[in-house]
Amino acid sequence: MIVSASILSSDFSKLKEEVQAVDLAGADWVHLDIMDGHFVPNITYGASVVKSIRNHTKKIFDTHLMISNPSQYVDDFINAGSDIITIHYEADIHLHRTISYIQSKGVKAGVSLNPATPVSVLEEIINYVDLVLVMTVNPGFPAQSIVPSSYSKVAKVREMIKSTKKDIYLEVDGGVNDKTYKELISAGATALVSGNYIFQAENYKTAIDKLKTY
Repeated sequence: MIVSASILSSDFSKLKEEVQAVDLAGADWVHLDIMDGHFVPNITYGASVVKSIRNHTKKIFDTHLMISNPSQYVDDFINAGSDIITIHYEADIHLHRTISYIQSKGVKAGVSLNPATPVSVLEEIINYVDLVLVMTVNPGFPAQSIVPSSYSKVAKVREMIKSTKKDIYLEVDGGVNDKTYKELISAGATALVSGNYIFQAENYKTAIDKLKTY
């Protein structure tokens, strides 16, 4: 099980140390929540912050663009050191083109779905992506509870991925903790984004190890 630690819930006054701490604690990926105050109601940070921490860990940078018109900004995040860039289905009217462009730069590309977006929209793009991210909360804020229908949605996406016969990550983001992770894994998730659960824990390693124990 891949655990992607979301630094949105970390202490930004010591971001370098927080990134290094989850690296040493066993996080597989570092999840970077990029919000613009337009696609979602919150504003977080940009490519300059991503670049500033790139040299402090060798872990995969799992960049989630919760922004409008992501195609205008993907180069910034590629140049900042992202290994995976995920864009929202709802935010890009030329999704295939943007996905293909990201991959042409040697970076893995993912597509994300908001809770109210049906899985059927994946039919024409799933064969082209490296990752599908199912938002299990409405994006924009940390520390939310999972939308109850998310479990069945993850299961539907898992079946779609199986039909491709390709190795596509199925990532879930929102409300992932010691109470919810097993059901998400049972539904088919292969990568768990967790922020508040990890960064509010007394011991990051204990929290991360828990999410890997099934």
